[in-house]
Amino acid sequence: MNIFGLFGRRGATAPVARERLQILLAHERKSARDSDLIAVLHKEVLIAISKHINVDPEKVMVKMHRKEDMSLLEIDIEIEPAATLESAAAFADDAVLEEDLSGKAA
Repeated sequence: MNIFGLFGRRGATAPVARERLQILLAHERKSARDSDLIAVLHKEVLIAISKHINVDPEKVMVKMHRKEDMSLLEIDIEIEPAATLESAAAFADDAVLEEDLSGKAA
């Protein structure tokens, strides 16, 4: 009588290990794609925001959260109050300049 036979025979472990490895690799690939996407989004958001206000690149955070049926993109930008006031004044100056130019052209 074999003592190992008492506990029943387990299935082959190689297919189970292979399946677990495939799942792990799929998660790793997905994670790498997400981090590439987040880096591109961070850069593009920074470029778009920088056209209007001065912002510290370290204070722009882009995060992606995935659930089974939904992905959530979270963008958090810390803006200094002085930067907001400066950009509002510059925007107002540009609007006045555009009105002057359009009035002269007409």
